[in-house]
Amino acid sequence: MSRFWKIALAVIVVLVVAAIFVVPRLRHNAATTGTAQAQGKGQQDKDGKDQAPVPVTVVPVVSQDVPVYLTALGTVQALNTVTVRSQVGGQLMKLNFKEGQEVKQGSVIAEIDPRTIQSQYDQATAKLRQDQAASATAKNNLDRSVNLVSKGGQQYVSKQDLDNLKNTLNQAEATVAADTAAIRASQVQLGFTKVIAPIDGLAGIRSVDVGNIVATTDAIVTLTQLHPVYVMFYLPEKNLDLVRSSVGETGAASTPLEVMALDRIDSHVVSTGELDVIDNTIDTSTGTFRLRSVFQNPKTELWPGQFVNVQLKVRTVKNGLVIPAQAVQRGPDGDYVYLVQGDNTVKMQAVDVASEVGDSHVLIGKGLKLDEKVVTEGQFRLKPGSKIQPLAPGQVPAAPTADELNKAKQGQAKQSGGRRGG
Repeated sequence: MSRFWKIALAVIVVLVVAAIFVVPRLRHNAATTGTAQAQGKGQQDKDGKDQAPVPVTVVPVVSQDVPVYLTALGTVQALNTVTVRSQVGGQLMKLNFKEGQEVKQGSVIAEIDPRTIQSQYDQATAKLRQDQAASATAKNNLDRSVNLVSKGGQQYVSKQDLDNLKNTLNQAEATVAADTAAIRASQVQLGFTKVIAPIDGLAGIRSVDVGNIVATTDAIVTLTQLHPVYVMFYLPEKNLDLVRSSVGETGAASTPLEVMALDRIDSHVVSTGELDVIDNTIDTSTGTFRLRSVFQNPKTELWPGQFVNVQLKVRTVKNGLVIPAQAVQRGPDGDYVYLVQGDNTVKMQAVDVASEVGDSHVLIGKGLKLDEKVVTEGQFRLKPGSKIQPLAPGQVPAAPTADELNKAKQGQAKQSGGRRGG
């Protein structure tokens, strides 16, 4: 083999080796460089430098007087509940009420057969007349004896006889007094045959039917007073000082603390009353104290035994800072909001939520200032430093213009061309 062919063969071997080892490595390095550039550009987008502003809804922090409520679960109790029983035994002759009917105090709601007690009354009356006659006879005998003595007839009436006549008159007068007392007792018993309603109240379901023999231990009906009613509820002992100080601030002559009863299903206000009594002890087993409120209940909105949600208004925060509740987010370090900066970027701002304001807003204790703006919608697309497009509540972002659409298409085309070229 000539020298020329040897050189040519060596060149071919070098080219083959280069094709096998060097070219793939160069391609790999180029691909790695392109990927790094793409990752760098993506990171740049991730940092928010090249991203378009995020449309979000923002509202300002407003100032208003905010009532502060303590909430609890309450139970409605009747102002008075009376189980009506007959005070004399006998046959039940009549019921003068309908079950579920409002009964007025003093009205006759039932009647017991009075004949037995009426006969006892008649007997007592007859005995009184009899004993009154005996008393009159004893008095006449004593008067005659006294007259004889006064006229010098001491020898006709002994002192012992005179004393006996006096004692006989005293016994007769005592018997008359006892008969009078027996008549009054019979009158009372006779009056008990008409069962009187002791209170204004709602009649429940009767416990006995007409015609039955009732005893003094038998219940006839239960009356429940519903105007007004009590609502009993419990609060944690940590709230005791706040409630007591609020009661002291109102003063004895001022309006008591307002209490609202809310339905447990849809939480609408059923009735409004006022705080009546704070109990004098704390339950050591639960760490709570009991309170009683009074509701006039004019339309019978509240029913004994009913459970209600109670809101006790303890004070009013003047010029409190209020924002929508949906602006508050929960993080690992507590509550925060996205606060809008002057350059239309946002930052995470820790806040302290003091209380709820209605169903849709909250009172901020600290962390915000008046007129600062917070994000209420679109927070899921944000991070600290994100550029935003602030929108008013209910406002939607404007549709992109033709130029913006063209620029977006051109940018997509360049990216596609760069990928094909790579």
